[in-house]
Amino acid sequence: MASGVLAGRVAVVTGAGRGLGRAITLAFAREGALVACWARTRREVDETARLAGERGVPSLAAVCDVTRPEQVAEALARTEKTLGPVEILINNAGAFRVAPLAETSLQDFDHIVETNLRAPFVCIKAVLPGMMERRRGCIVNVASNAGKKPYPQQGAYCASKHGLVGLTKVLAHEMRPYRVRVCCICPGGIDTRLIAEARPEVDRREWMKPEEVAESVVFLASLPDRVAIDEIVIRRFDAEPA
Repeated sequence: MASGVLAGRVAVVTGAGRGLGRAITLAFAREGALVACWARTRREVDETARLAGERGVPSLAAVCDVTRPEQVAEALARTEKTLGPVEILINNAGAFRVAPLAETSLQDFDHIVETNLRAPFVCIKAVLPGMMERRRGCIVNVASNAGKKPYPQQGAYCASKHGLVGLTKVLAHEMRPYRVRVCCICPGGIDTRLIAEARPEVDRREWMKPEEVAESVVFLASLPDRVAIDEIVIRRFDAEPA
């Protein structure tokens, strides 16, 4: 039988195919969680699930575009049939673009807000009825330092992450009577492919690694039911505070 601080708990991680999502999935599997990996790319999500399975716990790979409610519903039904009721939701899937707001197209703005703000809401709406009925659950939304302060040329991203922080805070209040914990992490620069592709000119040698940030998500998900933390802000040691 798997051991660890999350032993036997069923968790969904969105954007689990690579980067921070994969790191969170593997950290959860190490701690004994049964993890459903949701992502859009079959090859990547299958690889994450395979690596999680090597930790000795059941895992599941679901190809899912979290901006599509029908795909979220299908992935959730498959997850609960295979692993059991979802106790933990990690809203990690995200989009990032660099451009001044004056040069940001409506299409790009909509894509970033849809992925970073609307999609977490879609996933929350899917899992929340079960959590409320069982009076137990944990939702962690992956926001950003960009949800705490402005960054030039990241206007759409900042808007989406500020919105996600606000959504998190309201939902945390509304879920208190149901004993469902809702919180967010706001990390700074993480060395992932998403950032490398968007900002290839940036030296990322001193940026945080996905595995380092993933530990904060394990911490939040493993808190006793009587303990709540609203948010954790994580930054590079040399970065300015958010």
